[in-house]
Amino acid sequence: MSNKNSKSMKILYHHRVASKDGQYVHIEEIVNALRKLGHNVHIVAPKMTEQSSFGSNGGLVSKLKNYLPQMLYESIEYSYSFWAFFKMLWSIWKFKPDVIYERYNLFFTGGIWAAKLCKVPLLLEVNSPLYEERIDYGGLSLRRLARWSEYYAWRNADVVLPVTQVLAEFIYVAGVPRDRIEVIPNGVDAARFNPSLYSQRLPNLKDKCVVGFVGFCREWHHLDKVMRSLASLDRQDIVFLLVGDGPVLPSLNKLADELGFTGQFISTGLVSRDKMPYWLSQIDIALQPAVTPWASPLKLLEYLAMGKAILADDSPNIRELLADEHNALLFQSGNLEDMVDKLIKIISSPELVDKLSKSALQTIERRSLQWIGNAKVIENLAAERVMKRGQFDASQ
Repeated sequence: MSNKNSKSMKILYHHRVASKDGQYVHIEEIVNALRKLGHNVHIVAPKMTEQSSFGSNGGLVSKLKNYLPQMLYESIEYSYSFWAFFKMLWSIWKFKPDVIYERYNLFFTGGIWAAKLCKVPLLLEVNSPLYEERIDYGGLSLRRLARWSEYYAWRNADVVLPVTQVLAEFIYVAGVPRDRIEVIPNGVDAARFNPSLYSQRLPNLKDKCVVGFVGFCREWHHLDKVMRSLASLDRQDIVFLLVGDGPVLPSLNKLADELGFTGQFISTGLVSRDKMPYWLSQIDIALQPAVTPWASPLKLLEYLAMGKAILADDSPNIRELLADEHNALLFQSGNLEDMVDKLIKIISSPELVDKLSKSALQTIERRSLQWIGNAKVIENLAAERVMKRGQFDASQ
């Protein structure tokens, strides 16, 4: 169904994201794409998000998380469900939506409650199994409540929209029927991330082979191994470009100095979203060295759209987008030696770089990996659910 053949829908979009980072990019792009299709989208979200600048970490929320005992913070987190429930009831009564679209968050069940009470279909976007993620990466105190809230939200949504097939399996195992699960990977705005718009190289990068990493660099990305392997080649035409920031940046600067690689290592710091295509255009070989096993990395889609030769971890979720020696070179997951070997292989073969770049460009169009395509899938699913339930009228 396209907006030409169907009436415009009123979509209430709810999220609980307090920071403006990669999560917010997804929110903004989906909302914009739905509006381009002619739908009326009303957003219900924490006010602090709208007032933040890109790259902010959530302000007050982050401070509470850092200073409060974990159990108390998680209790406050769950209490948001009650406040948001009433806020959503008010928005439903006032806006009269045809459908609710919600970005899943742990300890949040208020959206499901409001949807059930008002008999409005709810589509739930899931970007990670947050119960597992919080245990693995941040710790979790109220585990039984967290697990219950996650399963409750997944099982009671009309349709669950995971970003990978790997994540879809988590959701299916949690008790959601397969016919209520629709995988929608992250997308990209191909009009903005268009390599033909960025032909100018920085003077110090002309005639160089630029190996690049984009994002918040952490220890598990093993960028120190990347730098050591690049320095070992003893080639003055190689530059390592880090577009972003992160806790390991000081140690990388120190390592570059120790290796005599300082003149060939460039870090940009935090880059605004509108400058990201330009910085990607400076890269020849783009790195995706590590990723959580269920993620659909935004930067991977941007690498593809900009026609980068990609070196990536050979994990199941990455293979949903990439094929080895077709649109990327994949190294054995967790094998740092193989990562270094594959990096040297790709650097040593301009023909391979050219082949991977061309295939990367074709992937976006062939797989319809654009935000507008995602919005059309959401549009179809929403229309089906509205028709199944009958048009909602909040005034009745």
